[in-house]
Amino acid sequence: METPPVSLALEKLNIPHRVFRHETPVDSFEKAASDRGQRPSQVVRTILFRVTEEDFVLVLVAGPGQISWKLLRKILGKSRITMATEEEVLAVTGYRIGTVGPFGLAKPVRIMVEAGVLQEEELSIGSGMRDTAIIIKSNDLMKGLGDMEVVELFE
Repeated sequence: METPPVSLALEKLNIPHRVFRHETPVDSFEKAASDRGQRPSQVVRTILFRVTEEDFVLVLVAGPGQISWKLLRKILGKSRITMATEEEVLAVTGYRIGTVGPFGLAKPVRIMVEAGVLQEEELSIGSGMRDTAIIIKSNDLMKGLGDMEVVELFE
C-alpha cells in the first residue's frame, strides 16, 4: 500500500506518527473524527489563504469552528485576503483540497497554527491522500513544523 506523502516527509524529519486509512470514503468532518476514534477538536484542517498574488499563508485549525477573517487580516496586516483556489492549493502545497497536510509542501510557505491545536494531545492531519490521515501528537507536530507562528483566530 502506498505511503502517504505527508508520512514520507515526517519520516525524513524523524517525527513519530501513524497512518490511518478509512475503510469507507470520508464525507464529513464528524465521520472523519468518529472513524479515527477522535473528537472533532482533534481533527486539524490545513487551509491555504492567498495574501497577495504570489504570497500565501497556511493556517492549521483544530475542529470545525470558523476562524475570524477579521483577526487573520489583522495578524497579516492586510485589508483583503482570500482562500486559495483549487489550482493554487495544488500548486503551493502539492496536494488536493481535502488532503492537505503541513509537511512535504511543493513550495515554502508561511505557517500559522491556531492556538486551539495545542489544546489536544493527539491530532489528525491531512496525509496528501484521500481517505487517509496522519495521527500525530501535538508536540511532535509543533516540533516538525519548526518555524511557525501560534495565533488566536477565534473571537
